[in-house]
Amino acid sequence: MAKYKIAWLPGDGVGNEVMECTRIVLDRLGFDAEYIHGDIGWEFWKSEGEALPERTKEMMKLTDCALFGAITSKPKEEAAMELTPELQDKGFVYFSPIVKLRQEFNLHTNLRPCKAYSGNPLNYKDEIDIAIFRENTEGMYGGVEFFPLPPDVFDVLDTNHPKMKKFTHHGVENIAMSTRIMTKHGCENIIRQAFEYAKKFDRKSVTVVDKPNVLRETGGLMIRTAREVAKNYPGIDLWETNIDAQCMWLVKNPEDYEVIVAENMFGDILSDLAAQLVGGLGFACSANIGDEYAVFEPTHGSAPKYFGQYKVNPTAMILTAKMMLDWLGESAMADRLEQAVCEVISERKVGTYDVGLDNTSLEVAEAIAEKL
Repeated sequence: MAKYKIAWLPGDGVGNEVMECTRIVLDRLGFDAEYIHGDIGWEFWKSEGEALPERTKEMMKLTDCALFGAITSKPKEEAAMELTPELQDKGFVYFSPIVKLRQEFNLHTNLRPCKAYSGNPLNYKDEIDIAIFRENTEGMYGGVEFFPLPPDVFDVLDTNHPKMKKFTHHGVENIAMSTRIMTKHGCENIIRQAFEYAKKFDRKSVTVVDKPNVLRETGGLMIRTAREVAKNYPGIDLWETNIDAQCMWLVKNPEDYEVIVAENMFGDILSDLAAQLVGGLGFACSANIGDEYAVFEPTHGSAPKYFGQYKVNPTAMILTAKMMLDWLGESAMADRLEQAVCEVISERKVGTYDVGLDNTSLEVAEAIAEKL
């Protein structure tokens, strides 16, 4: 009987290919697991009206964690147009399956390491080693949105906030609203995770990023909570920055930052920016972590134009598996895997088109496996 049960969620497009590459490496590593396939992605949306079928969620509850490839996502109207004819105009509304997983499994912590590996010609600076913590279930991605704005919602807001009056003349039928809901608990949890990481890995600073001078209530809550949490971690400096300035400083002096923490949307923006500084999304791994379960995914999309070509860089997905091994407590395996990736990158003999070489995804995976 296998030691672990892993939910295997390739998803769409090149998600299938990078997962195939990762399986090559995990098998060579000797990882003792049973992989259980789960239906998820665009084809299931089109044929069933649900990109994350209930059967997949039930299967996941019987596993230790999940490895996730990539998902195709489209705006609501475009998604509705691609439903099969018998599902058209039946009230189905597309919702991102990865966002739904984060919320339904309470995967409150998103961790995205952005690390420059020696020998990567795409590194902005070789000294970059940033861990970005992103609150994963609240904020701008919490999913509480309206269009058109219901009249009773408008009336409540109009009664309780004077600035709503400037929207009155537009008519509620012409108003769209996305909310940014944040809780003290959510802020405290993600900030504490960032400080615990800094303490464990001897990082000297944690930078909290928001926009409290404009988003006064939600941003203010984030900053106030960070100051409270920081008191429990003497020796670790708390830095506070605004999201716009932080984007500039990340480009200017990325080596100054060790741990960054932000709410959902701002963390998403910063992690993609930081990923580009260390080679792009082909090197960007991530983890969605809850109290009892975790889903591990690369941060790139499904890249449908490359599907079937085994062209994209599988390193992000392979490093994502490394994060999974760490979370499962298989630290020795995780270290071996990262070292093998480091060697392949530094030698520059095998690599995909994005690093100036012409190998396939499978050839990169085999090169990493050989190092093991």
